[in-house]
Amino acid sequence: MENVIIIGTGCAGYTAAVYAARANLNPLILSGNMPGGQLTTTTEVENFPGFPEGIMGPELMMRMQQQAERFGTRIEFALVTGVEKAAEGHFDIKLEDGTTKQARTVIVATGASPRHLGLPNEKSLIGHGLTSCATCDGAFYRNVPVAVIGGGDSACEEASFLTKFASKVYLIHRRDTLRASKIMADRALANPKIEPVWNSTVSEYLTDEKGEMRAVTLENLVNGEKSELEIKCVFVAIGHVPNGAFLGDLVDTDENGYILQTKGTATKTVGLFAAGDVADHVYRQAITAAGQGCAAALEAERYLADIGVH
Repeated sequence: MENVIIIGTGCAGYTAAVYAARANLNPLILSGNMPGGQLTTTTEVENFPGFPEGIMGPELMMRMQQQAERFGTRIEFALVTGVEKAAEGHFDIKLEDGTTKQARTVIVATGASPRHLGLPNEKSLIGHGLTSCATCDGAFYRNVPVAVIGGGDSACEEASFLTKFASKVYLIHRRDTLRASKIMADRALANPKIEPVWNSTVSEYLTDEKGEMRAVTLENLVNGEKSELEIKCVFVAIGHVPNGAFLGDLVDTDENGYILQTKGTATKTVGLFAAGDVADHVYRQAITAAGQGCAAALEAERYLADIGVH
């Protein structure tokens, strides 16, 4: 029986592990299918305290993992498919390989996954001119036009990064102003390689004879006109879907699937805590995820003390 199982990594999971390990709780992390979380797909992180020159996202995650392991955290590369609370009060964590692990308390730090448009041929185009990760795939599209869909910080960051490779970056947004923070919006719009496409959405992905992205059909949301925009890749940056469905009725969620916390990081199920982007739909920053990971570990420690585990 584990004292604490942390589901997911990223800033929330690794920080929870650091605090739980330093409290001698011997935590176990189940990493899921994306070890390190979203920051592993990010380039330079400029707003995480302690790194005045910035730090690459994957390096930051590697350092956090090393720090957690230094204090005794164990990490297993396992995918959780379900969680149940037993009559005895502990949790049964079901894994993809058919095995089950037991824990007195669980911290969910599974983050969120990229949202897509839901167009008919979308899934078949992933990896063939459709992606949600400029860092991963931007270098494949040198000296060709590409498009970014979205208007928030992530979309502006993706667009700015892609100017290192692409000949032109079209920033397609449903409104006539960006939702991004002023510094990110100004940086993107000041780049001569970035051309905003306002009040528009992509209604169709068009492919060539090899099944690769050739162009998109744009629909103007003001006058309804449709036009074709030739690009070689579309980078979708329209938000994320929280990864909490595997918890079933153990948690309450809002209309977008984000876990509702009751007090601090606690959920409606005693002994089950949620931290980071799986529950945070307001801030969604690396530092706030880390803060919630810290809080979840402290609250789990207090819960264990209350039930007589020291």
